[in-house]
Amino acid sequence: MTPRRNTGAGAEAELPEYAGHYRLESRLGSGGMGVVHLARSTSGMKLAVKVVHAEFARDPEFRGRFRQEVAAARKVSGAFTAPVVDADPDAERPWMATLFIPGPTLSDEVKRNGPMDSAQLRRLMAGLAEALRDIHRVGVVHRDLKPSNVLLAEDGPKVIDFGISRPKDSELRTETGKLIGTPPFMAPEQFRRPREVGPAADIFALGSVLVHAATGRGPFDSDSPYVVAYQVVHDEPDLTGVPEGLAPLVLRCLAKEPEDRPTPDELMRELRSVAASYDTQAFIPAQRSGEGTAPGSRAEEAGRPAPSAGRRAGRRVIVGAGALGLVVVAALASVRLAGGGEPTPDGTNPHTKAAAFSAWKARPAAGASGMAQCSYGAGRLLCGRPGEVFALSPAGGELLWRRSVGTTSAGGPPVVSAALVQPYTGGGSQLAALDPRSGREVWKRRLAPGTMVRYTDRTALLTEADGKVTGVDSASGEARWSRRIPGQPRPSFVSFPGDPLAYATSTSADGSSTQVSAVDPRSGAIRWQARLASTLELFGSGGGSVFFLSVDSVYGEAKAVVRYTPANRSTRRVALPLASADAHATVHGNVVYLLATGGSLEAVDMGARKQLWRVETSVSRGSAPVADGRYVYFTAGDGRLLAVSARTGALVGQTPARLGSDSARVMSAPATPVLDGNRVYATAPDGTVFAVASRDPSGW
Repeated sequence: MTPRRNTGAGAEAELPEYAGHYRLESRLGSGGMGVVHLARSTSGMKLAVKVVHAEFARDPEFRGRFRQEVAAARKVSGAFTAPVVDADPDAERPWMATLFIPGPTLSDEVKRNGPMDSAQLRRLMAGLAEALRDIHRVGVVHRDLKPSNVLLAEDGPKVIDFGISRPKDSELRTETGKLIGTPPFMAPEQFRRPREVGPAADIFALGSVLVHAATGRGPFDSDSPYVVAYQVVHDEPDLTGVPEGLAPLVLRCLAKEPEDRPTPDELMRELRSVAASYDTQAFIPAQRSGEGTAPGSRAEEAGRPAPSAGRRAGRRVIVGAGALGLVVVAALASVRLAGGGEPTPDGTNPHTKAAAFSAWKARPAAGASGMAQCSYGAGRLLCGRPGEVFALSPAGGELLWRRSVGTTSAGGPPVVSAALVQPYTGGGSQLAALDPRSGREVWKRRLAPGTMVRYTDRTALLTEADGKVTGVDSASGEARWSRRIPGQPRPSFVSFPGDPLAYATSTSADGSSTQVSAVDPRSGAIRWQARLASTLELFGSGGGSVFFLSVDSVYGEAKAVVRYTPANRSTRRVALPLASADAHATVHGNVVYLLATGGSLEAVDMGARKQLWRVETSVSRGSAPVADGRYVYFTAGDGRLLAVSARTGALVGQTPARLGSDSARVMSAPATPVLDGNRVYATAPDGTVFAVASRDPSGW
C-alpha cells in the first residue's frame, strides 16, 4: 500500500499511512510540532491523531516534551478536553490519538463569523473557566491557551494541545533563555519568570482569549512579538469592544500579578452574578446552605469542590461547519434549576425525611489504584479488581474480607448466585464459589481454554470455544446439562435481575437481522426464539419485554430503541433523532435512558414512542447508566458520580473527582454505579469505593 502524499515539501512530503493500528484518512491541520489527521478506531470511532514531524522525532529533548504532553493530556482527559484514546511517544514517529470533536476552533470561528455577542461570550468564559478548573485540579498548567487551542463543540468549548503544558511535579524544565508560548496570550510572568509559571498564567490567557472572541484582536496588539511582550508586562490592556458587563471581570483576569487574578471557581461565581440567565446555570445543582449562606459556599468550606457547571444543550455557544448540525433538544425549555431533590413517589420531598444512611468512602487497599467493579448481594458490597475480590460493609464501608483470585481480568464485578459469591472469571482457568460471610472457597471447577461464563440466579452458563453450552449449578459446581443452542454458533449470554431467563443473540453476516434466543438456565430449554430486523444489542428486560439498541453494523452508532414482547410477538421501534455513538443504555419501567460516548444523555418513552429529553452532560466517556425512576446515575472517568433528574435531565448533584496516581491511564468504560434501596455505591480511579444517599443527590 503506497503512502499518501501531502502537497507540502520537505520532511512532511510523504505522510505515514498508519499511526499504530489507526489508519490515517485525511489531514485536519498542521502545527509547528506535528500534523493532525482524521482516523478511525477498529470500531469506527472518529479520532484525531497527532503525528510529530520527522525532524522532531529525532530530537531526544522533543521526545521528552511529547511524552510530557501525552501524560498531561491523559491526566486531564474529561468533560472539557479531547480525551486521549491511545498514544505511543516511543514510536519512530511519535503519535497521540484523541477523540475527534466536530466543530471549528475559536480562531476560525471569529475569522469566519466575526466577534461573539455578550451571551456567547459569557458561555465561552464559563466553559473555559470550568476547563481550567479541571486542568488545574489534576496539577497541570496549560501555558498555551489561545483561540486556536479552543474547539467549539456542540456541548461547549474544549481545550486542546497540551504540547507545552507542565505538570507541577514534572522534571522537564524550560531551557534557560527560551520562551515557550504565544506572545499575545502569554502572562507577564511567562516573560519575566518562565520557571515560576503557575495556574494563574492560564487565567491571564483566558482574559486575552475573551478579548479576541469579543473584538477579533488581542488586548495587546502589535505586528512585533517584542512590542507585544513589552505591552503585556508594562501596559494596560485595550478592552475596547468588550461588553460592559464582562469588561471588569476580563480586566481582573489580565492583572499583572498572578495573585490578583481570580481562580476558575471565582470566575464562575462572578459570571452567575453578572447574569442570572447565564446558560450553564441550568446544569448547576443548588447546594444546601445554612441561613444567610450563599448556595455552594458550604461545599467549599467543607474542603471539597462545589459541583461543577455543565452546559445546557438547548442553547449553544456555537455550532461549527464540521458539526452534525443543530440538535433539537426536547423539553429543555421547561427545565428548572434542580435544587433540593425531586419529589418522591408519595409526593413528599426527601429533605423532610430523616436520613437513614450516612455517606462513606473507603480505600480497601492502601496504595492500590484503579476502579473496582462492584455489585450488591448477600448483604455485602462485593468488589473485584484484577487479581482480587473483596467484601465491604454496605453501612460503613469497612473491609470484611479480601481474597486473591487466579485471573488478572477485570471485566466485571463478582456476583451472588445460589447465595455464594462468584468472582468474575473472564479469561480465567477456573470457576470458584466463595462464602459471602468469610470469603472462604466453597468449591472450584476447572474451565476449558476460551470458556465464556455468565451467572444467573442459580446457574453458571459456560460457553466453550466450540459453541457448546454447559449449565453448572452455582451452589455445588456440578454440571446439570450440556447442549448447543440452535441459531447461536457461540452464544454469549446476558441476564438481568428479576428475569428467570438468559439471552443470547447473533447477527446475520450483512447486519440486516438478529437472532434472539431465550434460554432457561436451570434446564437449558429454549423458551422462545425470534429473528428481528437490524443489528441489535440487548441491554435490558422488564414487564414481559426485552429491550435492544438498534445499531449501525459498521460504526456501532445507536439509531433506535427496540422493545420486543415475546407473549404476542410484537415489536416496537422508536427512532432516535440523532445517532448515539457507543451508547450504554438502561430501562426503568417503560423509559429507556442512553448515555453516549460524547456525553449526550437522553430519555426515550417506549409507550409514547418519543424522546422525552436530551442533554449534553460533558462526560466524554461515562459508565452504563442506572435509574430508579427519580434519578439517572452514572460514573465519569475521573471518578465523579453524577445524578440527573429522570423527569427533565437536569443535573441534580455530583461527587468530587477522584483521579489518583493512576490518572495517566485512559479507561475504556468507568465502573457502573450500584443501586440498593436508598444508597448508591460507586468507585473511582484512585482506588476509592464510596456510598451516597440516593434520595438527595444535591447534598453530595
